[in-house]
Amino acid sequence: MFKIKEQKEGLNNVQGFFCGATNVGMRTNPANSGVSDKDGDVAFIRSSSPCDISAVFTSNTFQASPIKHFLKYPKGFQTDFVLMNAKNANAMTGEQGIQDIETIMTALCKKQNVLNPVMSSTGVIGYRLPIDQITSAFETLDFSSKDSHKTARAIMTTDSFKKELSYQVTLDDGSHFTISAICKGAGMINPAMATMLCFVITDADVPKSDMDSLLLDASEHSFNRISVDGDTSTNDTVMLLANKQSKVYDKEAFKTALNQIMFNLAMMILKDGEGANKLVAFEVKGAKSLKDAKKASRALSNSLLVKTALFGEDPNWGRIASTIGASGIACNEEDLVIYYDDLLIYSDEFRELDEVRENKAYVIMKQDSFKVSCDIGLGEASYTSYGCDLSYEYVKINAEYRT
Repeated sequence: MFKIKEQKEGLNNVQGFFCGATNVGMRTNPANSGVSDKDGDVAFIRSSSPCDISAVFTSNTFQASPIKHFLKYPKGFQTDFVLMNAKNANAMTGEQGIQDIETIMTALCKKQNVLNPVMSSTGVIGYRLPIDQITSAFETLDFSSKDSHKTARAIMTTDSFKKELSYQVTLDDGSHFTISAICKGAGMINPAMATMLCFVITDADVPKSDMDSLLLDASEHSFNRISVDGDTSTNDTVMLLANKQSKVYDKEAFKTALNQIMFNLAMMILKDGEGANKLVAFEVKGAKSLKDAKKASRALSNSLLVKTALFGEDPNWGRIASTIGASGIACNEEDLVIYYDDLLIYSDEFRELDEVRENKAYVIMKQDSFKVSCDIGLGEASYTSYGCDLSYEYVKINAEYRT
């Protein structure tokens, strides 16, 4: 049917798109991250032709000004420019925060012919954007550049590495399209449109109606299933831009590629969780309903006690069982069965870990990644979410976030 091949150079592969970044002096003292003060703090993605755009935003009631600015455009609008900045979230800045974006975009329009430009920000909440610094970027940015690596690094905050992927999708007739993406995120990650930003671009000739539905579905199966610390940011954003320049499209191929690129980026975020050492899948199956399965799975991925047990490599199934019971779903201890990978940890028959099974459990928990599988035994519904451990380093990073 189709082939998906990973490519290097990220965003650079997509027809008609350009990207780049510059430093205007906002990024200083980059403690606890993988960036330096020489990395960019203002970046852009531009298309040579108008793009259809779809977006999914945070469920936080206090949505940041860039999201509010985006939502002021009429439904179904097109754009050809995304402006991004680090170090300042432009959140909780009131109406003035939106006005500041419009002032910046007015300055941009004097330097570059753009259509309905949108903005995305990440950083500290509660401060207005430094307009003069950001607009000074328009003097140094090369709007014809293709520098995916630099763009991906410019949006990092506490990330320890850049996150970018690109796939070429080839159909049976030999025609092909490209889908590429960058994202950032390491903390304030919760399965509620899990602080993260993601920008997906494609030259596929995907209809706008498909974009909206496929992006929602891909978000549900990727970013909405991960948790680092259980906190939901004011700025969480996933954008999908399509300029159609390849003139090639197959819905199933595009859906598969979109799901794959977003899931793999979500796993990168989880692996880069602030202070994290382990990536763990929490599968809940045999639940009475999908709602119950999702509720229990997400409770496990968010539980501080579970996270600290993972960090301590302690196979204490009591924390798993207790979290499921506290989640409020239909369950009982006689039917519950818990596995770590393929090792039986708890059942009605084996309630206490013997020495042999406990030693095997310790081996599993020393791995960088494994699965905790919980069978509720009451139905057919299942759901898997993904989490990480919580370490001393997480506390240090967030205690020093503004210093």
